[in-house]
Amino acid sequence: MSTAPLRTATAAPSHIVIEPSILYFGTPVVLLSTENEDGSFNLAPISSAWALGHTVVLGLGREGQTARNLRSRPDVVINLPAPDQWQAVERLAPLTGRSPVPSTKAKGCRFEPDKFGAAGLREEPSDVVRPPRVAECPVQLEAHAERVRPDVAGGFVIVEAVVRKVHADPRIVVPGTDHVDPAAWSPLVYNFRHYFGLGPELGHSYRTETPHRRQVD
Repeated sequence: MSTAPLRTATAAPSHIVIEPSILYFGTPVVLLSTENEDGSFNLAPISSAWALGHTVVLGLGREGQTARNLRSRPDVVINLPAPDQWQAVERLAPLTGRSPVPSTKAKGCRFEPDKFGAAGLREEPSDVVRPPRVAECPVQLEAHAERVRPDVAGGFVIVEAVVRKVHADPRIVVPGTDHVDPAAWSPLVYNFRHYFGLGPELGHSYRTETPHRRQVD
């Protein structure tokens, strides 16, 4: 005989079942610069990126120009914009480097060969890869795509890119160290198709090497 408590008829459920069209529950936005077949460069925003050690895993649309470029030319720069750069990111959102525009692209997407110019961003030469960095982005990761493969559903491409060099705005680096200061840096986060920055610090991990500095009265 079960001893589990019975739910009363008036008890409200703790959760409801939903079917959202997307699952962008909050990930950093990155701008990927890659090399096109003709030697020009493509710039594309994505919101599926996470790091494990010095490997960054990227999720891309299968038919986009970035995926096509990385299959043949694996150099890439992973640029991390700040929250106040969200409008430049959004200017890139309806653009594609593919012509003709793939049928899988959202309605209203158009071909644009000069993505940097369209976004109002400047190219900055990289040190160890061919694609340029985005000069305005506070963090820039020069990387090489070591593995490019389809996801299990076949609609996307998963890229594993190994970072070879990291560039950071000195204003977000703890002086005299190689540590990014989390009190000075906030990534641009894409949360269910809306842009956000980080809120105030709540605390820190026991593993941190950059404890919060006390305010001087």
